[in-house]
Parts: sequence; structure tokens; C-alpha cells
Amino acid sequence: MSPIMQVVAPAGETARFIVGQDPEGHWVAIEIHGRAGGLFRSREAAVDYAADETDHRPDAVSLSAERIELRL
Repeated sequence: MSPIMQVVAPAGETARFIVGQDPEGHWVAIEIHGRAGGLFRSREAAVDYAADETDHRPDAVSLSAERIELRL
């Protein structure tokens, strides 16, 4: 079983997203402050969502090699 990456950031930062797969292999995009996120059919869909939510800022979306988890 792979470890799950937890994302924590200072409250004053602008929106940034982590995109990766959850423990079941679903693609997820998670805003690092916990304000947004979702499950997606593909990596491309998750990245497109995150890019749209961050006004396509080049430094705002990161891909995770580790498993990540969307918590509601």
C-alpha cells in the first residue's frame, strides 16, 4: 500500500493544485488550501480543470508521483 501525500499550505497563498492518482487509481486535482478539487476520468481532464481554476498560471499546477487523496 502506497503512502498518501498530505498537502498543507499557508492561508495567504494563491490557488495552487496538485494533480495525481488516489489509492484506487482515480485521477484527482486538489487545491492545496482545501477550497476546491475533484475526481476526473483522465490526467488530462484533471490538469485542464486545475489550469482553468488557476487562470493558467505556469507555476500553479504540480503533478504528484505519490498517491494523493481528495477529502470532502
